[in-house]
Amino acid sequence: MQRRDLLKVSLAFAAYTGLPASTLFAAQMPPGNGKQDDAEPFSFDRLKTQARQMAGSDYVDTTQQLPATLASLTPQQFNAIQYDAKESLWHDQKAQLDVQFFHVGMGFKQPVRMYRVDPKKKLATEIHFRPEMFKYEGTGVDTSQLQGDLGFAGFKVFKSPELTKHDIVSFLGASYFRAVDDTKQYGLSARGLAINNYSDTVEEFPNFTKFWFETPAPNSTRFVVYALLDSPSATGAYRFDIDCRAKQVIMDIDANVYARKEIKQLGIAPMTSMFSCGTHERRMCDTIHPQIHDSDRLSMWRGNGEWVCRPLNNPATLQFNAFADKDPKGFGLVQMDHNFASYQDTIDWYSRRPSLWVEPTTAWGEGSIDLLEIPTTGETMDNIVACWNPKQPITPGTALNYGYKLYWSALPPVRTPLAQVHATRSGMGGFTEGWAPGEHYPKVWARRFAIDFAGGGLDTLPQGTGIEPVVTVSSGELKDFHVLWIPDIKGYRVIFDWYPTSESVDPVEMRLFIRTQGRILSETWLYQYFPPAPERRRYP
Repeated sequence: MQRRDLLKVSLAFAAYTGLPASTLFAAQMPPGNGKQDDAEPFSFDRLKTQARQMAGSDYVDTTQQLPATLASLTPQQFNAIQYDAKESLWHDQKAQLDVQFFHVGMGFKQPVRMYRVDPKKKLATEIHFRPEMFKYEGTGVDTSQLQGDLGFAGFKVFKSPELTKHDIVSFLGASYFRAVDDTKQYGLSARGLAINNYSDTVEEFPNFTKFWFETPAPNSTRFVVYALLDSPSATGAYRFDIDCRAKQVIMDIDANVYARKEIKQLGIAPMTSMFSCGTHERRMCDTIHPQIHDSDRLSMWRGNGEWVCRPLNNPATLQFNAFADKDPKGFGLVQMDHNFASYQDTIDWYSRRPSLWVEPTTAWGEGSIDLLEIPTTGETMDNIVACWNPKQPITPGTALNYGYKLYWSALPPVRTPLAQVHATRSGMGGFTEGWAPGEHYPKVWARRFAIDFAGGGLDTLPQGTGIEPVVTVSSGELKDFHVLWIPDIKGYRVIFDWYPTSESVDPVEMRLFIRTQGRILSETWLYQYFPPAPERRRYP
């Protein structure tokens, strides 16, 4: 496995691939901002044809050797490079939206080509890099070294009335991108494509190498951008219809992928997030912050209609889970808790982080929703990956099309009519609640779990309704069940203790939902618990 590093850039942790430089791109281009008389015909069909043809030829690494003044930039210096707002893509359109470009430098070595598209004439004109497009004061950049067309690293989108203050969409590094909701706070990231993020081969990070921007109508908050994706194993042609609404950003995506090589694990609609610690996982929470995470759960609306909540973990060792499905209705990494008190954070504002929900708009067929959880000791590495992995073998020449929408919002746009998992907690077990162990620790080691369910009409059930927890575990023994009504959440808490029945340290798969008189009341809670080694199964 080779994971990307993270850098704080333009209100976002930016991803970069760290691929070796192989070519020096210094072709001389005419100056300007996409206004030269070098327009070429463009359409999405042409782009798909180009991507398909590229997949039939060998991959050419186009990462460039940067001038020394750019290669040696620190994250602070890179972040200090400012774009001149007068050079913004639609500055002369007086539109509701505008686009600025990221400078190459530091780990961003892939030159990304940008094009302006006239939607009526269907002509595309390249926007060439010029040092005059940026402001370098206080960056330490020697502008005399900026020779030729270095390209750009990515782009960011602004929305009126803050056309230069707060970007709301950002594409930067490999095929990573992200957006915000009305809090204007970036959080988790999405990717165009993931390749072999959990296999016996090195993970591959495809690059978006070209973007084409259709000029939107002056009063529109929607715009269309096309992207060409390239990597050693695959190419791709993407159409993003991006709707920058008042409280959320919605991306309608048409993704066309063409395989160059056999791919063991393909990730469609991949997303990456960070989970360091939460209510149930306290190993890395020895700070002033009760919780530290961009997302707290993987939520799935399966093809058969079942809703599933899988709380995220920060495991001691790398963990991979595949949830088989057919034509899923949706899935996403969700930040359910937006209460400041849960995080006590005034720097990264985890209470404001958006969720990301995937809604397929075409039939996806058979496959699995894959979840990769990587150990992390802090909060500066995205250690969570979720994506759709098609069941069909991916061999050279395979062509795939996936339609889906991405919703960047506080919570997913859809929810189960049943009760949802409100919180998951775990801690020392084997004693009676209300009588904390203190100096009298239990004689037998156990782990206690408390799962809260709320919503779905639980507060309308008649007093005295019998709530039955339906729980299964892959190993061990469950004891001491309690079901409590919690007025503060208007829902129920299910408490039980897990006892080991062997010395195995294999992960324990847990599954729980609640019902009454055979009627299911809640979504399904899935959890993966990692028991300690036998010698650690004792209390002080």
